[in-house]
Amino acid sequence: RRRLRSASSCGSRAVAAMAPRRAAAALPSAALLLLPLLLAVASAGLSGYFGTKSRYEEVNPHLLRDPLSLGPAAAGSRLPAACAPLQLRALLRHGTRYPTAGQVRRLRELHARLLRRPAAAAAAAAGCPAAADLAAWQMWYEESLDGRLAPQGRRDMEHLARRLAARFPALFAARRRLVLASSSKHRCLQSGAAFRRGLGPSLSLGSDEVEVEVNDSLMRFFDHCAKFVALVEENDTAMCQVNAFKEGPEMRKVLEKVASALCLPVEELNADLVQVAFLACSYELAIKNVTSPWCSLFSEEDAKVLEYLNDLKQYWKRGYGYDINSRSSCILFQDIFQHLDKAVEESKSSKPISSPLIVQVGHAETLQPLLALMGFFKDDEPLKANNYVRQMHRKFRSGQIVPYAANLVFVLYHCDQVKTSKEEYQVQMLLNEKLMLFHHSNETISTYVDLKDYYKDILENCHFKEECALPKVNITAVDEL
Repeated sequence: RRRLRSASSCGSRAVAAMAPRRAAAALPSAALLLLPLLLAVASAGLSGYFGTKSRYEEVNPHLLRDPLSLGPAAAGSRLPAACAPLQLRALLRHGTRYPTAGQVRRLRELHARLLRRPAAAAAAAAGCPAAADLAAWQMWYEESLDGRLAPQGRRDMEHLARRLAARFPALFAARRRLVLASSSKHRCLQSGAAFRRGLGPSLSLGSDEVEVEVNDSLMRFFDHCAKFVALVEENDTAMCQVNAFKEGPEMRKVLEKVASALCLPVEELNADLVQVAFLACSYELAIKNVTSPWCSLFSEEDAKVLEYLNDLKQYWKRGYGYDINSRSSCILFQDIFQHLDKAVEESKSSKPISSPLIVQVGHAETLQPLLALMGFFKDDEPLKANNYVRQMHRKFRSGQIVPYAANLVFVLYHCDQVKTSKEEYQVQMLLNEKLMLFHHSNETISTYVDLKDYYKDILENCHFKEECALPKVNITAVDEL
């Protein structure tokens, strides 16, 4: 039997079955038309490094001033005058959420260790003001919150709905049908309901109460992919790069610094506890818009290291690390194009578009694999435990790709007065309300024919059932690398 090598090159046994099948050249940059990142003064310059726990305002700073602003007009975003939108398909990540039960437990464990230290006054006298502040901090998180949508998350969704309606008024006009679907997770269902509320009573889309359909086969495709679950999700060796970085020199430096600030022996801390302290800083900003005392433990350099740890996990579990991460999303990718196809056919037959608005609420784990499948945010070199410095300017930064309330929007247009028939139907894609450059044209608009041709292999040859079938033989053991 032929033995396959792992993509991860951790120097230990890894998952051969997960190695990418093709050594494809890096695709061009996604080249989003991004605004400069605004680091909130409130969290001492850390807020740009919170990864998947980032506020949506980090990628759209103008929303801090006005949550309904559409921002500066992007260059090159104008459509030909004779184009009208036919269909909008929006894939949303849920809004700002509370920590999961596991994160709350780890935070409680860390806080309890601080409380077991000498009294706050003694800690302060010993030169540990941070420890004193954190001992006095009230542990207000309850395990029952367990990843539920926070009030800020409802506002995220309501405001996003209003901005999309302002951006595409013809599609969000009264009596246009809205199809609203969601993952079964409570935070997604609540996000969907908040999005609908944001459209307001003036937009009577079919009826006042649009039902939110649960569709985990599309919004949580990863749960239904046996190969991903067995060989990535439940396989510790798949995360060997993440684990190696936790034990590496960059994290060791952060660990020692935090232990010193808390007057704790370094042996009492580990990378997971330091990460939960950093998460506490991020949650307080995102949920309450306050500077947490937990933030005082970290410098901007520390934040960059902890962001890389988060990005490593996203890369190997949801991004380019293993082929199955992105291939498992082809079921969603194909569904998007099936609905676009239907809209084109209805338009050609002069029929009303049956689904002009399709809004689906999922997770960072829904969007990240899909963007990888399409080739966006791919670096020349894989993210690894030993190339932190070389990856300082990487494209793959999860906080800029899938913050809370992240959204990927496909807009199909019908255009009159065109020179060729294929120019009649055109498409734009927006990520977090900013136009994306298509790989094949380096433009922010593409004919639908050209877009389908560029992704022809995925549309025709990626079959979810086959991609996700578990190998019949055990090929998880590989050569020592």
